Amino acid sequence: MAKDFTPSTQWQEQVEADEAQRFTAYGQQFVAIQARKSAKFGPGRALHRKQLVAAKGTLEVLSNIPKFAQHGLFATPGTHDVQVRLSNGGMDRAPDKMPDIRGFSLRVFGVHGDSALGLGPAKSQDFTLINQEQFAFPKSAEFVDFVVAASGGNGNLLKFLLKRYGLLGGPARLLKLLKSVGRSFGGFATEPVFSAVPIACGPYAVRVRLLPSDGNGKATPGANADWGADFSARLKGQPLTWELQLQPFVREDLTPIEDASVNWPSPYTTVARLTLPRQDTASAAGTALAAEAEAAVFDPWQALAAHRPLGDVQRARKVVYFESQKGRGAV
Repeated sequence: MAKDFTPSTQWQEQVEADEAQRFTAYGQQFVAIQARKSAKFGPGRALHRKQLVAAKGTLEVLSNIPKFAQHGLFATPGTHDVQVRLSNGGMDRAPDKMPDIRGFSLRVFGVHGDSALGLGPAKSQDFTLINQEQFAFPKSAEFVDFVVAASGGNGNLLKFLLKRYGLLGGPARLLKLLKSVGRSFGGFATEPVFSAVPIACGPYAVRVRLLPSDGNGKATPGANADWGADFSARLKGQPLTWELQLQPFVREDLTPIEDASVNWPSPYTTVARLTLPRQDTASAAGTALAAEAEAAVFDPWQALAAHRPLGDVQRARKVVYFESQKGRGAV
């Protein structure tokens, strides 16, 4: 019998009583890590420190999209200017060949509506996407503990995993994480990227995916030597396009809001098209854009109220991202 994937508004967040205290502590931990890494590598973010390339383009919101999608940014067909930042996810400025999460952040300008933070009109609608369809951990607490341990080096991380998960569970957990981070990746022009965690879409809840066009080409052998150079070479020769798609919440057991490790099975629907026109990222304009993106804020909470981030991981990000931004002088 086929499952019913009808979009539903019957989602709920489950806010725990100690979240404010815990999230404040998370922010302090990330700021301490960021300060140590900045002393070594120069000023930068706690995570996604190594920017690979920045680019500009447009996002076209399409007409005749499903009713569940017609909210916030997607309420009215039209074209918006965008800025893109591509990055490696790690705390260090490691070689691109190292296994890592890859980040594709997108700022959409020209939006109209209240901000998700309740600070007046929204400045932009940001999407922070990665090359993993679901989060590696159910909630933020386990993720923060992992990052703190990993920031002390591989030996410290192994000790943490053994202590947390036991002599059998520790190595198994490490293997699972290595498999996730080491998943095959062909490049930012050819691989889909995902929000991995939900946001609101008016009264609905959705996850987001960017699906590259076939016209972007196939993965280039050896591109992992320099992901930025691979992307920049493609962009210098041709425009690159992606479909922006939404995946709806349908019911709690299939598409949970609070457990970020569950991969939703509901189908994706295309609602917009991202286009990066031909551009030279090594030109004076491209270099200036890269500096602007490096200094800028890309934050899922820099968003319309209609697209408020949802779930424990997103609520923790609200605090941690802001503390990171203050730590590098971005706010």
